[in-house]
Amino acid sequence: MRLLAVLLALMLPLAAVAMEKLTGEQINRAFTGNTVSGRYTGGGFFTEFHDPDGRALGNNGWQENRDACWITKGDAVCYYYGPPEERTTHCFTVELTDRLYILRNLDNGRINAIATVELANPRNHTDGGKPWYCDGLISRGPQLPMSRRVAVR
Repeated sequence: MRLLAVLLALMLPLAAVAMEKLTGEQINRAFTGNTVSGRYTGGGFFTEFHDPDGRALGNNGWQENRDACWITKGDAVCYYYGPPEERTTHCFTVELTDRLYILRNLDNGRINAIATVELANPRNHTDGGKPWYCDGLISRGPQLPMSRRVAVR
């Protein structure tokens, strides 16, 4: 109940403040090389350093990241967690107030989290000495269909 009150207190001023929906390029500029930290509307704190190599280092709110990746797709940011057979994907649009980032579920528009962006990696998030690579993880994400024009060439 206390968490709900805190979230409402944070969200009520948002109604009076202009929000700007960010483009994919703006999300990329804001998140790359920085740490995004915040609270989910359903409870739980997360903090993830958005490494320029595509890894999301830190804690996703439930556990330390061991194979998490991030990427911008269109005007959304997407996160991939887990091995291929258990992978979950979460995509969000991002809105910016004067200081808060609002992450909305891409599929239904509901607010998923409220966050701030901290410059660089002030929480010293690491891979815990067990590095992973994101090329293979991201390439397994949904692919856009090839256009007929390209196929005819």
